[in-house]
Amino acid sequence: MTEGTRKQPRLVLLCGLPASGKTTLARELADAYGAVRLNPDEWELALGIDPFDAEFQVKLEAEFSGLTHRLLELGTSVVLEWGFWARSERDEKRELGRSLGAAVELRFLDVPYDELVRRVVDRHAKGGLAITESHMERYRGIFQPPTDDELALYDPPL
Repeated sequence: MTEGTRKQPRLVLLCGLPASGKTTLARELADAYGAVRLNPDEWELALGIDPFDAEFQVKLEAEFSGLTHRLLELGTSVVLEWGFWARSERDEKRELGRSLGAAVELRFLDVPYDELVRRVVDRHAKGGLAITESHMERYRGIFQPPTDDELALYDPPL
């Protein structure tokens, strides 16, 4: 592929609480966009790391950020699916993507809270992560949903 015909890479941020559908959408987008999908939960489980180990999570996300930077530099699209609960995280990644010439999408998966709780309880009963209602309450208190003004700062989906 010559430099003149290279497609603009895309950075897709998936924003939502646990069980909002991020992984399902991330898989679809990775296939549709020819992107690399990075999911901390999957990596932690594959490495035998406790997914509730906050210190490791921070380190892993820092490594993913470096990898994202390199992939975008190489013209490869990336789907990040770690929730992006804080506006500051979303702003940081949007600025990174734009600084590297990438289009940046924010996909907000806004699922009613009662449905999220039902899904995490069901997921746990089937052997998934042991996220409890008390976890969900804490997460809901931390989560900063994007506003319409914030969503307008991102590129539209393809």
